[in-house]
Amino acid sequence: MAIRDLPMTTATLRSDRFRLAERATWSQFGLDPVERYVELDEPRIRLRVLEIGTGQPLLFVHGTAGPGAWPSLVRELEGFRCLILDRPGWGLSSTLDYSKHDYGDVTAAVLAGVLAGLGIQRAAVIGNSIGTVWALRLAAQRPSLVSHAMLIGAGPLVPEVAVPGIIRLIASPVGAVMVRLPETPGRTRSILRHGGHAASLDDGRLDEFIKWRVALGRHTHSMRHERAMVRALVKGRTFRPGITFDDAELAAIQPPTLLLHGTADPTGTVDLWRRFAALLPHGTLQIVKDAGHEPWIEDPAGIARHIRAFVAG
Repeated sequence: MAIRDLPMTTATLRSDRFRLAERATWSQFGLDPVERYVELDEPRIRLRVLEIGTGQPLLFVHGTAGPGAWPSLVRELEGFRCLILDRPGWGLSSTLDYSKHDYGDVTAAVLAGVLAGLGIQRAAVIGNSIGTVWALRLAAQRPSLVSHAMLIGAGPLVPEVAVPGIIRLIASPVGAVMVRLPETPGRTRSILRHGGHAASLDDGRLDEFIKWRVALGRHTHSMRHERAMVRALVKGRTFRPGITFDDAELAAIQPPTLLLHGTADPTGTVDLWRRFAALLPHGTLQIVKDAGHEPWIEDPAGIARHIRAFVAG
């Protein structure tokens, strides 16, 4: 009997195409990450982590921009073991129904499970946007696992932060249509411009990220899953209870915490983040001039220097 190759499934084909686009993005920065998977029992999900380098572990938790925004920063962090997580539902990680969990508890449990699955007892955790909530929840609930928490780009950390317009749109009925439309470079550019990255767009610094983002939209359902999470987090112009931190929660966080806030970031204000950092027992605020919501986009080497100095200190 002749042996025939089985036809490739649509899901496998999409995953392979996404990996090709992703590899091209990382290779532009001279990086070749290793793909790893971690199986968690509670919650029961399978998560993908890209690993680059050796040394002290840094766990990266992305925002709605996605993990494809990290390469320019990771390139500057030679000497660290950089672990880039695909949050549940993103990239090639399995999905999580956030409506069935307390958000703070489940985010801390996911990150703790990732570290355990990778055999890491303690790590520095870096979050961006909603990823800052993940990093700080782990620091609050599992402080023994966190050597340093670094919040790079502001997120919904305190009640004074309003829900950004793009997040309200994703949560709305219009968002149901938007996340199913093919991703376009123009839409991605518009979101980045509103996030304070106009200069970087105009000088071509974000061209590779835009290509990755278009591939993400074409070959994965990441934004559909992100919308499901967003709908569990927001109610109109505010975040649901349990997402942000109150003053007492912030005052109890023990791991050293750094917030890097760009002056072009529309999330919060410098005065708000000064108050936030002052409430933390070991909080530090660094203002990054003219940087947007992902401040390393404007100055990856500068942000890397802040990370190195904070971890060393």
